[in-house]
Amino acid sequence: MSEYHKIAEKLSLPSKILIGGAWRDAASGATFATLDPATGRTLAHLPACAAEDVDAAVASARAAFRAGVWSDLHPSARKAVLARLADLIEDNVTELAVMEALDAGKPITDCLTIDVPETANCIRWHGEAQDKLYDQIAPSAPDALGLIVREPIGVVVAVLPWNFPLMMMAWKIGPALATGNSVIVKPAKETSLTALRLGELALEAGVPPGVLNIVTGMGPDVGEPLGRHPDVDALTFTGSTETGRRFLTYAAQSNMKEVCLEMGGKSAAVVLEDARDIPKIAEIQAGAIFWNMGENCTANSRIIAHHSVYDALIDELAKQAKTWVIGDPLDPKTQNGPLVSDDHFAKVSGLVETGKAQGARLVTGGEPGEGLSFQPTIFADVTPDMTIFREEIFGPVVTVTRADSDDHAVELANDSAYGLAATLYTSDVRTAHRVARRLHAGTVSVNSYSEGEISTPFGGMKESGFGGRDNGIHAHEQYTELKTIWFDLA
Repeated sequence: MSEYHKIAEKLSLPSKILIGGAWRDAASGATFATLDPATGRTLAHLPACAAEDVDAAVASARAAFRAGVWSDLHPSARKAVLARLADLIEDNVTELAVMEALDAGKPITDCLTIDVPETANCIRWHGEAQDKLYDQIAPSAPDALGLIVREPIGVVVAVLPWNFPLMMMAWKIGPALATGNSVIVKPAKETSLTALRLGELALEAGVPPGVLNIVTGMGPDVGEPLGRHPDVDALTFTGSTETGRRFLTYAAQSNMKEVCLEMGGKSAAVVLEDARDIPKIAEIQAGAIFWNMGENCTANSRIIAHHSVYDALIDELAKQAKTWVIGDPLDPKTQNGPLVSDDHFAKVSGLVETGKAQGARLVTGGEPGEGLSFQPTIFADVTPDMTIFREEIFGPVVTVTRADSDDHAVELANDSAYGLAATLYTSDVRTAHRVARRLHAGTVSVNSYSEGEISTPFGGMKESGFGGRDNGIHAHEQYTELKTIWFDLA
């Protein structure tokens, strides 16, 4: 038994929602179980909220916003509170990491070294940025003054995915709180525990009651009422394209609230003819698809390789897949834990079987592991007419497609309804610049797999994104309203 198992046994897990600074049950008293995907055991019973709880959370957020307890604070004062919250996250890094590993099946080493530290970094970064941003003065005549200012938009709803619960919460609440808004968080039903714990730390850091509210439950019971609520000013969502479309519909049918969507992906890695060091490329690409069990919207799930490097790349990628360590999420040696749920496991398994049936060549993997784990899987000779070339699998499954030329590789990469991210391998910097511009994706990494960093905007094109970006200063824009104030000085 590792030290993390001992910590897990002693964890005090959240069991109530946060509304108006108070911890409470759902109005109906209903609950649902959140499970450990590694063992199937029930971790906790959480409030199954409904429209009445949504109304209470929105009323609380609106009251706090109107009172100005947060929205009217000097940006430096908000920065100080967010800095304290970041410090508290770092002080509780092990507890949060173990809770995340239990709830989501994520490897403890990733939680300790990536998810929790980046959560703190994100919140601190946005807080630090806010008192360094300036509004503008229009170039008017001497007898007039035009101020161009940004004001907090009001009540913001953040609907989170289950693959990076803490990090995605930080990506949403960091800029939304920094700009002075009140926020309601709806975590994924599969992974609500760390969101609730982060709410406890926010109150401890000094976020005023009502400024951060957290409601748990099912999408139709909580997500839809939030999307349709007439007193919500903006909604930010990370998750499937199908659900993102629903939120656009809800906004259109209610109060035309601002909507920012980061949705699905089928990200391509393009390996051009002049690419060098194929073993290193294979190592990078193994991480790009197998990391986090492939449950990552930017995962390079499609590799498009020039025919001259195609066979060598597949051979090296197969070697990498066989080294991937699957096991107990609380074991520091584990690289991949289980998939997040029975339903998701069935989806991944079904798409793998579809790939086999449609004639893709199975190079390695393709079978379940123990419990809900799934072996790293490589399909070769995949063509654009196959389902696994087009549909997001969201598991440790990569397809490899042969390109006749570099131009053909770019054409294949862009042959997708999605446009979240892409990777490009070439040894010529001029080619890198030209081809990166041609790839239809919100983020293009060259000779690496990367989503950028906190200072660079993140989001997608086509069916991968709508209405704004996470990360960077650009993320502040979707949580503010642009206003012109005109003075006649004559």
